[in-house]
Amino acid sequence: MSNFAALMTGQSQASGSLIESVDARTKLAGSNRMEILLFSLGTNETFGINVFKVREVCKTPAITRSPHMPDGVEGLISLRGNVIPVVSLARVMHLADAPPGLGGSMMVTEYSKRTLGFLVHDVDRIIRVEWDRVRSPETVTGGAQAFITAITELDNGKLVSIVDVEQIMANTFGESVVGQIEHIGHDAEYNVFFVDDSAVARKKIIEVLDKMGVKHKHAQNGMEAWTRLSGMAAHAQQTGRDLRDEINVILVDAEMPEMDGYVLTKNIKSDRRFDGIPVVMHSSLSSEANRAMGKAVGVDAYVAKFDAEALAETLRPLLLKTRRD
Repeated sequence: MSNFAALMTGQSQASGSLIESVDARTKLAGSNRMEILLFSLGTNETFGINVFKVREVCKTPAITRSPHMPDGVEGLISLRGNVIPVVSLARVMHLADAPPGLGGSMMVTEYSKRTLGFLVHDVDRIIRVEWDRVRSPETVTGGAQAFITAITELDNGKLVSIVDVEQIMANTFGESVVGQIEHIGHDAEYNVFFVDDSAVARKKIIEVLDKMGVKHKHAQNGMEAWTRLSGMAAHAQQTGRDLRDEINVILVDAEMPEMDGYVLTKNIKSDRRFDGIPVVMHSSLSSEANRAMGKAVGVDAYVAKFDAEALAETLRPLLLKTRRD
């Protein structure tokens, strides 16, 4: 696995770039595939994180302790001129059976324009999976399960728990505050259909839409969204109604179980029943490569999570234009 060689050698060097070719990995998104970095927290479980969120992997560096840090934050490090917090995933996820100590490896993650170090026991390898083999957890019973956004299965039958970085961020640093959002007005009814697999993200999106005075429906993964959207389109056809009276804008996440946002967007854009309904991609994967992939599949706008004002100002002109049209 040559694209993993930099990660393996990086364990014995100061650090190594995890992603050799962003463009090559970007192409995976449009084919409903993703790459997951597998890692351990010292328990019997195997965990994973989307490679797109990982900038590099290195040995656990010297960490500067600092007072008044949130629970789970071990301290700060300086990384190429930037000071970043370092989080112990085992502590944040309340893994009582994890071994003591900080772990031997650190994943440097970039998420929603924020860089963090995640301490893990060790890093295994990168696997490539189809999104339709990634499913939502059946139940969430608290503890570590509250930090798992999806489950997939290795060829040997072992399960991989994909961590919910949004939930980890919210629990560690607090949820982002949705401030003053201007109401869109009362001259018409506006409707947004959105899909996101993160409970934290759904909550924030709803806050923004409610403050805007926009009605909304939602789904929790790409396949559920496509099923519901197809049903709404079929019903509109049967009743002779304009689908744009029910949906003015569709807001999609990029990474989702069963069907990712890129494939969902391609489905929408290739179906004439959705003509005139803009699609906005709302994702924590905010690199230029991801924006380019969104553009390639036809999204009308791309907004990074989670900036409430940016989301509102992206949706507002599209909603107004759809109503005028």
